[in-house]
Amino acid sequence: MAKDLVQKPYDPEEFRELGHKLIDQLSLYMAEAQRGEGPVLPFTPPSEMLDFWKGFLHSDSREILFAETLKQTTRVHHPRYMGHQVAPPLPLGALMALLGASLNNGMAVYEMGMAPTAMERVVTDWLCRKLGYGTSSRGILTSGGSLANLTALLTARRNKAPGDIWNNGQQGKLAILVSEAAHYCVDRAARIMGLGEAGVLKVPVQEDFSMDTSKLPGMYEAARQKGLSPFAIVGSAPCTATGSYDNLEAIADFAKEKDLWFHVDGAHGGPAVLSEKFGHLVKGIAQADSVVIDGHKMMGMPVITTALLYREGALSYTTFSQEADYLLTDTPEEDWYNGAKRTFECTKLTSSLSWYAVLSHYGETIFEDYLNRQYELARTFADLIRKRPHWELACEPQSNIVCFRYTPPGADATTCNQVNGLMRQRLLEEGRYYIVQTRLKGLLYLRTSLMSPFTTSGDLKELMRYLEELTPTPTPKR
Repeated sequence: MAKDLVQKPYDPEEFRELGHKLIDQLSLYMAEAQRGEGPVLPFTPPSEMLDFWKGFLHSDSREILFAETLKQTTRVHHPRYMGHQVAPPLPLGALMALLGASLNNGMAVYEMGMAPTAMERVVTDWLCRKLGYGTSSRGILTSGGSLANLTALLTARRNKAPGDIWNNGQQGKLAILVSEAAHYCVDRAARIMGLGEAGVLKVPVQEDFSMDTSKLPGMYEAARQKGLSPFAIVGSAPCTATGSYDNLEAIADFAKEKDLWFHVDGAHGGPAVLSEKFGHLVKGIAQADSVVIDGHKMMGMPVITTALLYREGALSYTTFSQEADYLLTDTPEEDWYNGAKRTFECTKLTSSLSWYAVLSHYGETIFEDYLNRQYELARTFADLIRKRPHWELACEPQSNIVCFRYTPPGADATTCNQVNGLMRQRLLEEGRYYIVQTRLKGLLYLRTSLMSPFTTSGDLKELMRYLEELTPTPTPKR
């Protein structure tokens, strides 16, 4: 009996044929990108890109779908990719993501993800040990730093805020303390939780854009006088814009003094705990109640892979305590293997497959070596910038993020912003390099995240020369 339309797409031989074509094209793409061939991104205006894919959907071009997708997508493997904080995924990790997508085991309960659930326990226990946590610690994997930070703050509210808010609703005015330079997802999480603008106490930063911890006592007391009840404080490791690390030791001491939940957003730079050379940047992280680390940033995982780690693992079970008898049941032993009890997600990606495979195949040294290389490269880049006239750094880089700008002689702040903005736009449209931009204290800076392990100091020297060629003539004042 011939296979019907529903069964035909599952044909194993067709899958084998398509799979070989895709792997062959991906291998060629990676080889070309790693050699620095072609543009980093073929910039196309959004409306044109939309029109192309609308037309493609109804065309007879299915055979070139893989090729067109690769052609029209930003190449994170390229040495001149220096844009956002997304790592070129380790090929083994990408293959394991394909395996996970093929198996499609949504990991809400143990029987729907037996091997990945055990792997997740192994990986998160390993990360907890590297943080300096004890045997009572536990971790979970979830889909991205935004969701992980929200989950951590929900746990903080459950354990530090007055009353049973999860079951009875919020009664008083709650607040958290966080650096004004922290990632916007922390502010967003607080607002989702109903804290409002007044409940997000943004601590000023120092010249290096790290939290000014000397301001904490005054801000805390002022909040209390306004009727707010702070229940958590968030440290950045590092902040997103400049890659600057907060003083986690000082924050930990303050959190202990005021009985606050201490959370560290280490989405980008938390893996510094694995580095002997840069571990000092996260000194004090072992005192945090919870920590977030993104695998897809400084650990070479496919998007989107995040670990949320708790110093006292038992507290993680209080976050989402509710009835779901069809799915979850009470057990006399610790129920670490049913993930839906501790995560916002019910159907959860098998992201542990990638992390476990890389850890078992290459060992933990690969993560330390990658972080060390990229952090050292940022310092090399900073040296190059300092030696060129009319260029300046926003601050000394602490991670692999570098913010810098061109300052034409005699130009005011408005003109400098205009020049750097136009320079970056031209760079984006030409596609030879990919960098981004950010605003710091009203000034526009060019910003690089040195993510590719194929980027060299030669690429950075060429970037500076190329930027100077693109330098626009400032619009004269009227």
